Amino acid sequence: MEIGLSMFGDLAYNQKTNAFQPAEERIWQILEEIKLADEVGLDVFGIGEHHRPDFAVSSPEIILAAAASITKNIKLTSSVTVLSSTDPVRTYQHFSTVDLISKGRAEITVGRGSFTESFPLFGYNLNDYNGLFAEKLDLLLEINKNQHINWKGRFRAPLVDQQVLPRATNDHLNIWVAVGGTPQSVMRAGRLGLPLIIAIIGGMPAQFKPFFELYKQEYQNAGHDLAKMQIATHSHGLIGENGQAIADRYFSTYAQQMDRIGKDRGWAPYTKEQFEGGRSKEGALFIGDTNQVIDKILYHQEMFGLTRFLLHADVGAPSHADLMKTIELLGTKVAPAVRKAVKV
Repeated sequence: MEIGLSMFGDLAYNQKTNAFQPAEERIWQILEEIKLADEVGLDVFGIGEHHRPDFAVSSPEIILAAAASITKNIKLTSSVTVLSSTDPVRTYQHFSTVDLISKGRAEITVGRGSFTESFPLFGYNLNDYNGLFAEKLDLLLEINKNQHINWKGRFRAPLVDQQVLPRATNDHLNIWVAVGGTPQSVMRAGRLGLPLIIAIIGGMPAQFKPFFELYKQEYQNAGHDLAKMQIATHSHGLIGENGQAIADRYFSTYAQQMDRIGKDRGWAPYTKEQFEGGRSKEGALFIGDTNQVIDKILYHQEMFGLTRFLLHADVGAPSHADLMKTIELLGTKVAPAVRKAVKV
């Protein structure tokens, strides 16, 4: 079973100055964090795409290209690329280039995105939200299969015997589909035989079990080999030597970010009760000591049949020191214990 890390590049907010941390500072911290993730033996690192003042990263592929030059083994993926508002041709070219720099370690994780700022920014209509993703995924998969493309759709100019270069190592990129719990998205990934990652960031994770069963059913019905099926989850977390101490230190930072996002979405203020409920065995948060996180990953692996787990560790911008400690513990304590127990 693969154990990895994902981030969005959250920027710390200074309440006294009413200003976010400089993006430059956070980007350099991220690169240091990825380097450590590689050194401690984590399997994969993912970085997300956002176009908001509270996040540092709008171009995951550029961060990953920089990371490729300072790492040796870790897989490098987006988490996610908002495919609906980008060009699949350029997306493939960017990630194939990262793949060549990293000698075959790049992946793409595509999704529709939980934020919508990229749509008006790049001139897309939100009314086309679903159609854009379906069409662009179709084109990206076609490019991944064929160097010469003949393709026609609704939202971009047709391609007539066009070459898309450079080609990835072994002429193939792994393309994952990330979903937040939409049955149609789960079914599409299953039919296409694409690896699936479900973001479980709140509520009761057991409620997501039907989505994994639906995916497996669609995957099998489409004639794909179950032995090659890859499924993953992405959940918020932070790890410390003392579980309660790291939770107590992190709560206000985490709650502030939940409230910032929730203000735009009509959420009620985030409470300590929600936080502690999320930290329980039945909750969605992986915030605690190494034993707590190991037990919870194994619980989810048994429940869902996971082949990959990503700890999403920088929600609200915990300190760089806490992130480095989390990465150290995830790589040296958590991952070896999980791999030994699962052997997947």
